[in-house]
Amino acid sequence: MQEKESLILAIDFGTQSVRVALINKKGEILAIEKEKYAPAYFSIKEGYAEQDPNYYIDCLAKISKKLMAKEDKKISLIKGIAMSCFRDSATFLDKDNNIVRPTILWLDERQAEAKEKIPFFNKLLFKISGMMETVKLNRKRTPAHWIKENQPQIWNKIAKYMNISTYITMKIVGEYVDSPSNYGGHFPINFKKQDWYHSDRALKGQIFGIPKRLLPRLIKVGDVLGYVTKEAHDLFGFPVGLPMFSVGSDKSAETLGLGVIGENIATISYGTASSIDVTTRKYHSSETFLPSYPAVLQGAYNMEVQVYRGYWMLNWFSKEFGKSESLEAAIQNKLTIDVLNEEMLEIPAGSDGLILQPYWGPGLKRPLAKGAIIGFSDTHTRVHLYRAIIEGIAYALREGLENFERRLHHKIKSIRIAGGGSQSDAICQITADIFGVKVSRVQTFETSLLGAAVAGFLASKEFKSPQEAVKAMVHKTKTFYPDHANHQKYDYLFNEAYLKMYPSLKKIYRKIKEYGHRHND
Repeated sequence: MQEKESLILAIDFGTQSVRVALINKKGEILAIEKEKYAPAYFSIKEGYAEQDPNYYIDCLAKISKKLMAKEDKKISLIKGIAMSCFRDSATFLDKDNNIVRPTILWLDERQAEAKEKIPFFNKLLFKISGMMETVKLNRKRTPAHWIKENQPQIWNKIAKYMNISTYITMKIVGEYVDSPSNYGGHFPINFKKQDWYHSDRALKGQIFGIPKRLLPRLIKVGDVLGYVTKEAHDLFGFPVGLPMFSVGSDKSAETLGLGVIGENIATISYGTASSIDVTTRKYHSSETFLPSYPAVLQGAYNMEVQVYRGYWMLNWFSKEFGKSESLEAAIQNKLTIDVLNEEMLEIPAGSDGLILQPYWGPGLKRPLAKGAIIGFSDTHTRVHLYRAIIEGIAYALREGLENFERRLHHKIKSIRIAGGGSQSDAICQITADIFGVKVSRVQTFETSLLGAAVAGFLASKEFKSPQEAVKAMVHKTKTFYPDHANHQKYDYLFNEAYLKMYPSLKKIYRKIKEYGHRHND
């Protein structure tokens, strides 16, 4: 008698869209529905990025009901729900679970004054350790501080303070719970212990000003968060009683979906925010002052370095400088980015000496940094600048990877790649050339969905080990090998120019910040 097929109902909430799919133990997506947000967020002021939490619920309900209706014969095969979600997007409920204001998304650029005082002794420790600038930036970028200062009447109503993933989970299982993997960002989590700091007065925990009593209960990755309620069945079409497993963030799910479960392979995600990750069983800081995040793999961590604005910069470029390519794309029925990627192939490796430092958004390690471009001459064109953006993001991620290697005491042997940028062969080849190692894609671009499904099957005990699950579900399709001559060019530019840019410009960045304060005053 043939064994019945097992399925995981995988959900992936991204910054731009939501997806829901049925995935089997071979890593095959048997059915999928998608909904693009329109709009992804709204801005009541320049730099703000907010969204109604129920908009995400409505988008999921629309596509999940559709999937459940179309695939009703497969419902009995589903072992559970596994969800990945974007991080660092604060959501606020009152004591009756009513929304008190829109979600403040991770893209939001507002900054608080952070007037709430830090105890003198703690402040002294931050100064001695050299952490003070990083602490200041973290406090300013924490929504809790901004709401206290600007909307105190709303702050007084908040009884639950959470990432958007927790709100979605509540709507499915009716419990105020979540995975620790969903809490990278501006929340008081002890990343090493994968739980909240035990006290509101904990040295690092108090930076964010969020009382522990407002936060959800964290459920260990791989355990059950809860079970689908009757209300969730009516809303989403999911079967009552179906377990929902503790999975986690989209970046971590993407790493697992690329088949990376050990320290010898890195993953790159070329998304709105671009990142490089390595999975470890032992906790290591990713960089000075930067933690590793709880992985969607039980007992593991993701060392991660992120370029905050990442491949958002390609859309920025096409909007500001790509009008002719936009017209060409319309004629050819292509995306503007695809036309630019083709034109980029005419530009040599290294962009004829044009080098870009991609700090288009603030970073924790370098809170004063700004974007910079050096090496301009009359030979350079707009397309040189486009290629320099792609190379600059890869340089920044290579710098992060070399930091990982120093902490791990070994070299990374290969890279797996995902995100929108990974769909371009040209970008994959540039990445291989800059890093000097082979770069591979897997069978689907829906790697966050696939990673959530792998985590779901592990949670439901369908596989004996992560190695068995990855071998069965993740399959390399195309590999790009570094061109030796191009790698030598990139090696020179990376070591002799890119790495020296920030130390040379650091004092200038400080002066620009001082100018900004004076100008704003």
